[in-house]
Amino acid sequence: MSEAITRFRGEYEFLSNFYEAPVTFGGLTYGSSEAAFQAQKCMTDEDRIAFTEYRSADSKKAGKKIKLRPDWDAVKLGVMEGIIRAKFTQNPELATRLIATGDCELVEGNHWHDKFWGVDSKTGEGENHLGRILMKIRDELRQSQS
Repeated sequence: MSEAITRFRGEYEFLSNFYEAPVTFGGLTYGSSEAAFQAQKCMTDEDRIAFTEYRSADSKKAGKKIKLRPDWDAVKLGVMEGIIRAKFTQNPELATRLIATGDCELVEGNHWHDKFWGVDSKTGEGENHLGRILMKIRDELRQSQS
C-alpha cells in the first residue's frame, strides 16, 4: 500500500489551494485556485472580478465577508472540482507533479479544524473532499496520457 501525503506543505505545497498558480475559471483568471473558489461564492460578476486581484489569504478573508449565493451549499463541491481540474489542466507542470504522487492517498490535513475539505490533524476526523477531488483529477490526468 502506498503511503499517504497528509500535509500540502513543502514539497507538496502545490496541492494546496493557496499555492499561487493562475487559474482561469468562468471567464476570469485568478492568481490561485483559492481565489477562484472564493469568487464563485459571489452573486455578481462585479464581485467575482475583485477576486482576480487577491492573493490566496486575502481571498479567503474576503470570501468570509461576502453574501453567499443562495445555492452555494448545493454547488460548492462541483465548483471546487471544476476549479481543481482547471488548475491542473492549465498548468502542465503541476499536472506532472500531481501524477508523480503515484497512488498515495492525498489528505488535506490541517490544524484549523476544516473537517469538510480536509482532515483535522488533531482528531483525524474529516471528509477530505479536497483530497478526494485531487485523487480523481490525478486519475483523469493519467488516463488522458495513456
